[in-house]
Amino acid sequence: MPFTRITLLRGKSPEYLKALSDNFHRALVEAFDVPPTDRFQSIHQLEPHELIFDRTYFAGKPRSDNYIFFDVTIGKPRSTEVKKTFYRRVAELLADSPGIRPEDIMITITTATREDWSFSDGIAQMIEQA
Repeated sequence: MPFTRITLLRGKSPEYLKALSDNFHRALVEAFDVPPTDRFQSIHQLEPHELIFDRTYFAGKPRSDNYIFFDVTIGKPRSTEVKKTFYRRVAELLADSPGIRPEDIMITITTATREDWSFSDGIAQMIEQA
């Protein structure tokens, strides 16, 4: 049940955004034990003055204008090893398509409890289902 907010600079093509979305979700499925149909994402494209990031902080090479921030909210906690595997898989898949350099990828993961989710109908499905 992850929800991912994807933030990048404005100007990418629909094909680029599709490859970005598809391959990030593929990494969730392959390395994070997420069902294929559990796909919730929002893509935010910002103007250069609206996305502020340090070009060198914890980066092997300077970040470019292709920097992308993934903010993932999850419900089921994952181990450190699972998260590390996931980070590597995201970098591999996004390097392949749409061609993002690993130093331009930043990911944060936040864990929410079961009662913190309502998927529809004004109910907390994770705790109210029979």
